[in-house]
Amino acid sequence: MSRPRALFICGSLNQTRQLHAVSRALPEAEAKFSPFYGDWDMAFARRHGLIEAWIGGEKRRGWCLDYLQSASLAIDLDGESGGYDLVVSCTDLVVPSNVRGVPLVIVQEGIFDRDGWVAALCRQAPFLPRWLAGTALTGESGLYARFCAASDGYRQRLLGFGVPAERVVVTGIPGFDDCRQYLDNAFPHRGYVLVCTSDGRETMKRDDRAHLIRRALGVAAGRQLVFKLHPNENRERSREEIRRLAPEALVFQEGSAEEMIANSEVLITEWSSTAFVGMALGKPVYSNFSARELRRLLPWQNGGTAASRIAGVCREVLS
Repeated sequence: MSRPRALFICGSLNQTRQLHAVSRALPEAEAKFSPFYGDWDMAFARRHGLIEAWIGGEKRRGWCLDYLQSASLAIDLDGESGGYDLVVSCTDLVVPSNVRGVPLVIVQEGIFDRDGWVAALCRQAPFLPRWLAGTALTGESGLYARFCAASDGYRQRLLGFGVPAERVVVTGIPGFDDCRQYLDNAFPHRGYVLVCTSDGRETMKRDDRAHLIRRALGVAAGRQLVFKLHPNENRERSREEIRRLAPEALVFQEGSAEEMIANSEVLITEWSSTAFVGMALGKPVYSNFSARELRRLLPWQNGGTAASRIAGVCREVLS
């Protein structure tokens, strides 16, 4: 019998690494990969720079292709070759028409955006694109066979929005399923207050960076302050804002945020999924999400087995 063919639709670097991990745990499938894509409307928006801050934009598409090529993975751009038995994607906010009808498995990436009036409007007006509400409507499309959730808290959230219980499986998610691994690292600094910023301004959300910096200075209370910038944000603008208000702070754009969190005393975030790493490692966490909500949604710490569990879900769907 021929091997089943699986298309992995990637996105951000984190999403791409997660799906790569799943593919390694599913060696019996012939895996091909594509950067994130949609239909003609998304292609039009990408060409004209209208979605550049999102995973469908040229910048993140380029980052994804660079990763896939460096890992020597088979690429099928926009799934053009077709003939797939399974599709594994990083989100269901957009499901391309050329994979509709193929069994689809969605792998949760991280934290969802907070619900708001835009999310409520999109739920009431299903003709509106779900991505207008950021990631708040993740898992609500009904277009997948299985949704691999980070935790039982997220599963209960989706069930509360009417998703059939049999479609949502708690697997944990790669990268957030064994946070203790980050304690063993070579990052040279320790004992600081870490700020992991978000790309709110780049993704058209409200963001008061001056308030965040002043808040961080208050929490640090004289301790060393370290900023880890989101890879999608304007680094020159962010560095200048930090230099002006916190000139003694260390600023990093590259490097592992998870390892920096492991070596910190306190973590400050805005909307970042890195808050989960801090919570899992027992750090005091300041976030735009409440500590109670973060604890409820915290990804399952299953010893790094999420990728193999998701691969098991893929086998079930293939069978």
